[in-house]
Amino acid sequence: MSRFVLATANPHKVTEMRAVLAPLGVDLVDRPRGVPDVDETEDSLEGNALLKARALVRSTGQAAIADDTGLFVDALDGRPGVLSARYAGAGATDHDNVVKLLVELDGVDVDRRGAHFTTVICVAHPNGTWFCVEGVLEGTIAARPAGEQGFGYDPVFAPFGQGGRTLAELTPDQKNAVSHRALALRALALELAQR
Repeated sequence: MSRFVLATANPHKVTEMRAVLAPLGVDLVDRPRGVPDVDETEDSLEGNALLKARALVRSTGQAAIADDTGLFVDALDGRPGVLSARYAGAGATDHDNVVKLLVELDGVDVDRRGAHFTTVICVAHPNGTWFCVEGVLEGTIAARPAGEQGFGYDPVFAPFGQGGRTLAELTPDQKNAVSHRALALRALALELAQR
């Protein structure tokens, strides 16, 4: 069994990660209290995920897993992208970010609301080695939020192949079968199995 400390303290992400990786023999240790947050200063998802993973290795001396996710909207030239979590500003809530996104897309035709989520997951080891994997989920941005599940932009992101339902309308099992994070986690498990 592989064992890693998690860089994220987001309980939603932790739940999703454990749901996908635990059955594959990967043991995830909660981020220790007192480990300071890492400023995401890189201009790419991979850069930020690696920054966070390396910071956890330095703080704990253990192998670490970190992720970074962005929503890339075609009609907004890829925004919010790397800034997805803080799109409406520092300290923005999920609701704030969704409202800003929908305001910016007001009046944009449905056929121009294409978007994709990308999750990059990086693993860093105490010996300095590291690798990253990614998962991409294509879909569209709904005109209004729908659903009670999920977090972040889930209420307005309708993945292709789900009958127009948003990620927030899917059950956790349904979401974990198709989501960008789940795709990245399965890629991670495959990579770990080959090492």
